[in-house]
Amino acid sequence: MYKPTKTEVMREVRDYLFITVGLFTYSLGWAAFLIPYEITTGGTTGISAIIQYSTGFPIQWSYFLINLVLMAFAVKILGPRFSLKTGFAIVMLTFLLWFLQKVINGPDGIPPLVLGENQDFMACLIGALMCGIGLGIVFNCNGSTGGTDIIAAIVNKYKDVTMGRMIMICDVFIITSCYFIFHDWKRVIFGFVTLFIIGFVLDYIMMSARRSVQFLIFSKEYQQIANRISTETHRGVTVLDGTGWYSKSEVKVLVVMASKGQSVEIFRLIKDVDPNAFVSQSFVIGVYGEGFDRIKVK
Repeated sequence: MYKPTKTEVMREVRDYLFITVGLFTYSLGWAAFLIPYEITTGGTTGISAIIQYSTGFPIQWSYFLINLVLMAFAVKILGPRFSLKTGFAIVMLTFLLWFLQKVINGPDGIPPLVLGENQDFMACLIGALMCGIGLGIVFNCNGSTGGTDIIAAIVNKYKDVTMGRMIMICDVFIITSCYFIFHDWKRVIFGFVTLFIIGFVLDYIMMSARRSVQFLIFSKEYQQIANRISTETHRGVTVLDGTGWYSKSEVKVLVVMASKGQSVEIFRLIKDVDPNAFVSQSFVIGVYGEGFDRIKVK
């Protein structure tokens, strides 16, 4: 029987801790800003919000029931570890939506307009920003809040399509259907504004976490630089043969792929060995292979 190492256990604990923080941020965006101003968006949370606005049935319970059905599809496709985190997120989000509404709402159960009357658009912006940040934290820890997030995670598992974009495609239909229930285009417009902000913030957070840098290093001391980068930063180095067009002399070019956080360390190593080295640094959207992301193409 496989016994996880201490490092793996701590990594899982860290994931669950950050998932909880992300879910709290997401729930607070709903409870404090979106629900009081009756703003909806996509996903099962959006569907549940529409149900609450029209029938009074609490958002957390309809969210929980819908996700019980969707979880059945996630177990086989996304694996037990993902499904475990998703199940945890669904239960925790259900609790947080209930708890924060209890804390924020008045004695009569009516949610207060924290920004004042006729501040629907500001509530839309702030609530969507908090929801996007919360989802970004959850997804970066390999979690999900269920619903269309599950669909997005399934597609992202096999295709190079960002989760924010997939969620946006799925949720357009949910927001559009809002008009046929309320017959109010303002709700539909605010729903789309919320959707686009959440998708943008989610993509920004996830791409920022995965953003990598590429170095092209030209130096006569290329061997020493390559050795230090390989041993001290634990990044691979590729040596290319090149020719200087003006001087017609042979040169060696080092190609290094690294995380954004290692840029300063690599620059310091280069400067220590050869302060006159010619270095080109560029950001790359995605790097796939050993030490980076897995290629998600069938």
